[in-house]
Amino acid sequence: MLEGIVRESTGKKSTKALRRDGYLIANIYGKGLENINAAFKENEYIRTVRNKDTLAFPVKVGDKEMEVVVQEYESHPVTGKLLHVDLMVAQPGVVTHYMVPVQAVGEAKGLKNKGLVNISKRRLRVKAKIEDLPKAIVVDVTDLDVGDAVLIRDLAETANVQFTDADRVAVLSVIKAK
Repeated sequence: MLEGIVRESTGKKSTKALRRDGYLIANIYGKGLENINAAFKENEYIRTVRNKDTLAFPVKVGDKEMEVVVQEYESHPVTGKLLHVDLMVAQPGVVTHYMVPVQAVGEAKGLKNKGLVNISKRRLRVKAKIEDLPKAIVVDVTDLDVGDAVLIRDLAETANVQFTDADRVAVLSVIKAK
């Protein structure tokens, strides 16, 4: 379980001091819940997020324990270091919006014809309950040739999971290598 601290001050000076000490700034929120300004040790946070089995993972901030989902994060434009993360409390039975990662499986036919698999939407926005949420949206690319694309409307329907992006948006495609 990832453990964090509650931030007393949310000002610029205290935020810089926390970052200097190796902390990652986080906001934790949920439907009908009070927002929590928190901070986690950056290395522990990264280790926890990389090794999680589901989209939701447990955190403990102060005396509260909860399951959270990463909604959004901000990284430094040059170094790529994480600066800030938004975590949403995963409340059972509540239908809300989540960002689910896209995972391409298989080897596309277009790779033999000098093509590249281009994932244009790394995460898709879906509306579902946390219990129904898949860990990732798996897309089979074995039949794709150069110039082919998979749109949101081409994805397999998942029970109780609704895509909120437009159905004509391309998720991934096979493009010609330059």
